[in-house]
Amino acid sequence: MNSNLKIFSGNANKPLAKEIVTHLGIPEGKIYVGRFADGEIEVKIEENVRGTDCFVIQPTCPPVNEHLMELLIIIDALKRASAERITAVIPYFGYARQDRKTESRVPITSKLVANLLVAAGAQRILSIDLHAGQIQGFFDIPVDHLFATPVFLEYFRNHPDFVNKDSVVVISPDAGGVERARAFAKRLDVSLAIVDKRRPSVNQAEVMNIIGDVKNKTVIVFDDIIDTGGTLIKVAERLVSEGAKKIFAAATHAILSQNAHQKLYNSPVVETVVTNTVMLENKKTDKIKVLSVGKLLAEAIYRIHNNSSVSELFV
Repeated sequence: MNSNLKIFSGNANKPLAKEIVTHLGIPEGKIYVGRFADGEIEVKIEENVRGTDCFVIQPTCPPVNEHLMELLIIIDALKRASAERITAVIPYFGYARQDRKTESRVPITSKLVANLLVAAGAQRILSIDLHAGQIQGFFDIPVDHLFATPVFLEYFRNHPDFVNKDSVVVISPDAGGVERARAFAKRLDVSLAIVDKRRPSVNQAEVMNIIGDVKNKTVIVFDDIIDTGGTLIKVAERLVSEGAKKIFAAATHAILSQNAHQKLYNSPVVETVVTNTVMLENKKTDKIKVLSVGKLLAEAIYRIHNNSSVSELFV
C-alpha cells in the first residue's frame, strides 16, 4: 500500500476505523482528539501529512453536534498541515433528514452541513446510504455514495429463513423508501410490498395500509435508518394483523434513540439486521445482528486513492 495514504479517525466510531486500516494493511494515522477544560474540542495531528492523501473516518451520529465539530476541526487541521487531499468519510451523514423545506420558515440543514464541510477544507465526501440521494447535489465537491445492499444480500442469501424465495417479501416502510426496497428485492429475487404511512408529527407514524400480499410470508422491512423504532414497530404490528409469518428488519444506520433497542426487543420483529456505520455500544440485544461495512469502505478508499472506479463495487 502506498505510504502516501493516511487514515485518521475522530471519536465517533474508532472500531470501524481500526477495521478499515486492518483491511488496507496500513497503520492508523496518529491524531489526538480531546477536550479543553471548558469543553472545546482540541485536535492535534501527530505526524507529518504534507502532500499526503488523507481520509477522515467520522460518522456524524449522536451526539451529532459534537461529532460534526470534531470532523470540521480535524479537516481544518489537516488542511493547515498541507495535506494534498482530504476526504471526509461519513458512513452515517447526520442532519440528512432535513433535506428540504417541509413547512414555512424552516432550514435545509443538510445543505448547511455540506457548506460547512467544504468551507472547512474537505475536497471529497464518502458516505453510505444517504437518506436522500439529492444530498449529493448539495456539495460542490465529488461525492462517492456507497450502498450497504451487498452486505445485506450476503447475509440474507445465506439465511435459512430465506431459502424459499416465493415465501419472502421485502417491505418499504413508506413511499420515500420504495426505490431502495425495490432495488433490494430485485437483487434478492423476491417480491415487494409497500406501507402507506402518515406522519402526524415528528417521530410519530401511523400505518394506513399494506399494499401487497404478506399473508403467510416471511417479511423483511427494509429501510436506511432506525431512529426511535416507532415506524418499524407499528409496521411490524400491522404485518402481524395481516397474517405475516415471520418479520425481519434491515437498516443501514442503527441510531436507536432513547430506548429503541428495548422496544424492538419486545416487538414482533424476530431479528433486526443493521451495520456498524454507527457504534452501538450498550444498545446491542440478542435480536440485533450487526454486519460490518469495514471491508466495503476500505475497498472504496483504496479505489479512490488509486483513481479507479468505485461504482464497479456494485455491478
